[in-house]
Amino acid sequence: MNKRNNSSSASVPALHGAGTSVQKKRTSSQSASSSHRKKRNRGSRRKNVRKPFWRRVPLWALITGLGLVVAVYLFLFYYFFVGPFSFRWKAIYGEPDYPQGFEVQGLDISHYQDRIDWERLRNADIHHQPIRFVFIKATEGVSIIDENFNENFYQARQNDILRGAYHFFAPDVDAVRQAQFFLKQVHLEAGDLPPVLDVEKSGNLSVRELQQRVRQWLIIVEKFYGVKPIIYTGYKFKLKYLSDPFFDDYPYWIAHYYVSELEYTGSWQFWQYTDVGHVDGIKGYVDCNIFNGTLQELHDLTIDAEAIDLVGLHDN
Repeated sequence: MNKRNNSSSASVPALHGAGTSVQKKRTSSQSASSSHRKKRNRGSRRKNVRKPFWRRVPLWALITGLGLVVAVYLFLFYYFFVGPFSFRWKAIYGEPDYPQGFEVQGLDISHYQDRIDWERLRNADIHHQPIRFVFIKATEGVSIIDENFNENFYQARQNDILRGAYHFFAPDVDAVRQAQFFLKQVHLEAGDLPPVLDVEKSGNLSVRELQQRVRQWLIIVEKFYGVKPIIYTGYKFKLKYLSDPFFDDYPYWIAHYYVSELEYTGSWQFWQYTDVGHVDGIKGYVDCNIFNGTLQELHDLTIDAEAIDLVGLHDN
C-alpha cells in the first residue's frame, strides 16, 4: 500500500511538469501567431496609406494645370490693375498717348507747379505742338487766393500765351459770396479766356442743391463780364450732377484721363486728358489739355474789348 501510494504520488509532479510545458508551447505559439498578425496588420496599414494628390497626378498634368493658373492670374491682374491705368503708367514712365486730330494744346497750373520758368515754357511744346493757352488757378471758396496766381497770370500775358483764370468751387459755401470773391480778386482783360468755374465736389449737397448754387455763381459772373463762363468738371461728375439743360449753354471743359478718346458725347470745348504731363519749364507733373477747334476759334472765344468796357461801367 505504501509503495503504490508513493508511486502514485511520484507521478503527479511529472504530469504537472508536462502540462506546464504544453502551456508554454501554446503560449509561445499564440505569441508567435499574435506577432505574425501584428506584422501582417502593419503591412496592411502601409499598403492602405494613400499618396498625396500631387504624387498621384502625372507630371504633364501638373505642369499644364500650373500653367493655366498662372495664365488666369496674369489676365485678371492686367484686366483690373494694368488696363484701366495703362495711359497713366505710360505718361508717368514713358511717352503718353496723345489725343489725335487736335492741334491746339494748353495747360492748367497752380501753386502745385511751384515756380515756372516762363522763358522755357513759351518755347516748349506738347507732342510737337506749341503751348497756346494756360488756365491759372485764382481763387477757392471765399478766402483762398492761389499763392502763385498773380505771378502766373502776369507771366502768361508777357510770354504771349492766352490765359484764363479759374475759381475752385466750394459746394458748402455760399455761392454768391464765392462769385463776389472771384470778381474782386481776378481782373480779366480783353483777349483773355472767359472765367472758369471748377466744379469737382458735391459736399453734403443733393444734386438739385448743387445745381442751384452752381447756377448762382455762373449767372453773377456772366452778368459781370458779359460772357458765359466755362464749366470745368470731370466726365462722370458731369453726368451725375450737371446733366441739366441749363448748363448745356455753357462751354464745357471736361476732365477725362487714361482714355484714347473722350467718351462724353455732348458739346465740349476743352478736354483735360492727363494729369501727369511733362513740359519743359515746369518741374514735376502738369495737367495737359486740348482745345476742340482751331487756333482762330480759340481766339474767337476770348473776351472782347466791348465786354471789358462794360465791366468798367460796373466798377464805376
